[in-house]
Amino acid sequence: MAQATFTIERESQVVQTFTEDLGNGILLDIVLIPPGQFLMGSPHNELERQPSEGPQHLVTIQQPFFMGQYQVTQAQWEQVAKMKQVKRKLKAKPSHFNGNNLPVEQISWLDAEEFCLRLSAHTKRNYRLPSEAEWEYACRAGTTTPFHFGETIDAKLANYQAQDQKSLRWSGKYGRGVLGEYRAKTTPVGTFPANNFGLYDMHGNVWEWCLDHWHDNYQGAPTDGSAWIDPAAGENAHRILRGGSWFSAPWWCRSAFRVRDSADYRNNFFGFRVVYSRARTSS
Repeated sequence: MAQATFTIERESQVVQTFTEDLGNGILLDIVLIPPGQFLMGSPHNELERQPSEGPQHLVTIQQPFFMGQYQVTQAQWEQVAKMKQVKRKLKAKPSHFNGNNLPVEQISWLDAEEFCLRLSAHTKRNYRLPSEAEWEYACRAGTTTPFHFGETIDAKLANYQAQDQKSLRWSGKYGRGVLGEYRAKTTPVGTFPANNFGLYDMHGNVWEWCLDHWHDNYQGAPTDGSAWIDPAAGENAHRILRGGSWFSAPWWCRSAFRVRDSADYRNNFFGFRVVYSRARTSS
């Protein structure tokens, strides 16, 4: 694997990466995420903490896995959408905001699943969506603060609603943070600094689908990093989204914050990134 060095908050991290060739000059950059342990969820004293973020529990990621360095872009989506259908049709250009290097949006969980199936057939690797635990572990990248870059969020570090929205009763500030530019649209992937694992846009830009079914809290959640699946749930059961979006209030972008929607729902702030590992997480 090639190696690249990123500087994040004055700390130099060596990140192992490789690139998938999707054809027609379209590439997909993948990062190795090392194994480790972390406390999933938020502590009781975290500002704007929600009941669904607890109880905090220790999760052990026993095996390394590989994750898209960026949210899936529109160019990548269009290329994979041309590949042979596995379960369902895909629109080549589903997004509301247009740009090859913008994250694809207007994507349902079922759309993202089909993308992963086609990508897997093309690459002969087992691509999928991340489990919720894998996503939070990768987002935190060894940190325990509300955001991987610290105690608060800044419009220079992420794309979110950084201005007060009085009609919605939202503040554009979190904690001791300050107001900033509200862009009201997606930004090109990789615009803001990466975290310590070399991943970009883990806070804001577009929400990212995870494999798991929704549960109201973490009572009984897996502790091995696998997806929490209800075998009796139907195809359109609520799935989890993480990370916040360009439209999100700042506290929605926290590492621990979680929301849900039905698997067939689309809007212009839902996107995703891919992972693969040698052993597939439940889906």
